[in-house]
Amino acid sequence: MKIVVIGGSGLIGSKVVELLAAQGHQVVAASPKTGVNAVTGEGLAEALDGAEVVVDVSNSPSFDPDAAREFFENSARNLFPAEAAAGVGHHVALSVVGADRMPNIGYMGAKVAQERLIAASPIPYSIVRATQFFEFLDAIAATGTVGDTVRLGPVLFQPIAAADVAATVADVALGAPVGGIVEVAGPERSRLDEVIRSVLRAGQDPREVVTDPAAGYFGAMVADDALVPLGEARTGRIRLAEVRAVDGGGR
Repeated sequence: MKIVVIGGSGLIGSKVVELLAAQGHQVVAASPKTGVNAVTGEGLAEALDGAEVVVDVSNSPSFDPDAAREFFENSARNLFPAEAAAGVGHHVALSVVGADRMPNIGYMGAKVAQERLIAASPIPYSIVRATQFFEFLDAIAATGTVGDTVRLGPVLFQPIAAADVAATVADVALGAPVGGIVEVAGPERSRLDEVIRSVLRAGQDPREVVTDPAAGYFGAMVADDALVPLGEARTGRIRLAEVRAVDGGGR
C-alpha cells in the first residue's frame, strides 16, 4: 500500500515512515526537504499519485495563533482536493489532547480549526490526539523559567514518548477510518510541576521548580484536566524514566 506522510522528515513523521516501511508499505516522506509543500501545494499531485492513505503530521513552524491557523488552513485547502483527485481513502492527522479545552491558547485554537476542516472534508479520516511529548519537556520548563526559578501549575499531566505517538499514528493509518478521534497518552499520570521537577533533578539542573497555580500552561490558565484524556484512550509503553536512562540521566 502506498502511504504519503506529510511532514515525513520531522520528529514524528520520520518515525512513522520508518515503521510503515518496515512493514513493507511504499512510503513517501513528503516535506519541503523532499520537494513537497502542502502549504503551497508544490509537489502534492505527484507525491499523492496512487496513494491510498495520507498521514499528516506536519506542524506550523510558528506558534503565533494567526500564523499557525494560516499554516493549517492553507495545508487543508491544498491537501483535500489533491487527495480527492488521487482517490485517497483515508486521511490521518495528528492533533493534541485537550486542544478544544484550551481556547485561550492560540495554537490550540489553530489545531481545532484544522480538525474541523478535516471533519468537513469529503475524505474519510481519523484524528490522533496525543498528549505532550517527553521530547518537549525542556521547552515547557523554559516557558515557566525566570532566572533560576521555574513556576508551573500543578495540573494533571500525562506526557508520552514520540516513539509511542508514531506507533499509534502508524497503527491508525493501517486501519479503517474512524471518522473521529483516537487519543493516546503516556503510561504515567502525575502533575506538571512534579514531572518537570523530576526531569530537572535527574539532569542535575540547578533551577528550582515552584508550584504556582497561577502560573498556567504556556502563560495561559487551563483547567486541571485540560492536558489529559477524559475518556477512553490508548496508552504508550515507554516510561519517562526509561528515556532518561537512555539519555544518561537527563533530557
